[in-house]
Amino acid sequence: MLGSAILRRLRAAGFSNFVLRTSQELDLRDQPVVRDFFEREKPDYVFVAAARVGGIQANNTYRAEFLYENLMIQNNLIHYAYRSEVKKLMFLGSSCIYPRLAPQPLKEESLLSGFLEPTNEPYAIAKIAGIKLCEAYRSQYGCHFISVMPTNLYGTNDHYDLHNSHVLPALIRKFHEAKANHQPFVEIWGTGSPRREFMHADDVADACYYLMQHYDEPSFINVGTGEDVTIKELALLIKELVGYEGDLKWNTDKPDGTPRKLLDVSRLHQLGWRHRINLPEGIERTYREYVETVAVGVRM
Repeated sequence: MLGSAILRRLRAAGFSNFVLRTSQELDLRDQPVVRDFFEREKPDYVFVAAARVGGIQANNTYRAEFLYENLMIQNNLIHYAYRSEVKKLMFLGSSCIYPRLAPQPLKEESLLSGFLEPTNEPYAIAKIAGIKLCEAYRSQYGCHFISVMPTNLYGTNDHYDLHNSHVLPALIRKFHEAKANHQPFVEIWGTGSPRREFMHADDVADACYYLMQHYDEPSFINVGTGEDVTIKELALLIKELVGYEGDLKWNTDKPDGTPRKLLDVSRLHQLGWRHRINLPEGIERTYREYVETVAVGVRM
C-alpha cells in the first residue's frame, strides 16, 4: 500500500528512472539475492516500505514470522544500501514502536521508555531494530539514512482479509458485506474505546517525498495527522458511509490493544508539512475503490 503510494507520488513529481521488483521477483529475506540486486542495479535512493504487516490478530498469531521476516528484510536492505553507497535511504517504521502506556501524544523521545504492547511486540521490536540500525550506519559510516514513523495507514491497495488486515479495511469489508447480505449486526473486536489515528497512504507518501528532500537528521520523525478517534467512532463513520442500517455487536472477549496511539507531529509541522486528506474524505475514497476493485461478486 505505502510503497505503491510513494511510487505514484514520485511519478507525479516527474521521476521515471525506477528500479521495481515484486515480492515474487525479489525475496528481500534472502541475503544473497538482495546483495546481488544492489550490486547489479546500484540505486541512488531507497524507500524501505517493505514489511510483513497485519492487524492485531495477525501480529499476535504469527509472532515468529513478524519478528524474523521484518528483521531479515530491513537488515538486508539497509546493509546492502550501505555497501552499494546509496545516496540516501528512508526506513519506514510504525507507531507501534512506542511503549503501551507512553504519554500522549507520542513524542519521538518516548522510544524505549517503557514496556511495549504485548500483542504487537515482535513487530515493534523489529521496527525499533531498524531505527537503531539506520542510526548506527549513520554514526559509524556517515550514511544518509533516515527513519520515519507513520501512524496507522489506509487507502489504495490496502488488504481486506478479515483475519490479517488492520481495523479500518476490516471494518469496510464487514459493513459492506453485512449490508449486501442483509445481516442484522456486525461484530467488532474489543470495547470500541481505544483511540487511534488514521492517515491516508497518499498523504504519508507525500510526507515521505517531502522528508526525503528536506530531512537528514539522526533521530527518527513521526508522520501523522495529530488527530484521533475511538474505534467506536470509526465504526459509526464507516457504517454511515457504507449505508449499513444494522447494529454493532462488541466482542469484549477479544483484546483492545494499546489504549491510545496518537503521534505528536509538531516536528513534522515545524518542517513545513501537514496532511491534506481528512478522515471522512479518505474513507469515502477508499470505500469507493474497494467497491470498484475488490468487492467482486458480493451480492447487493
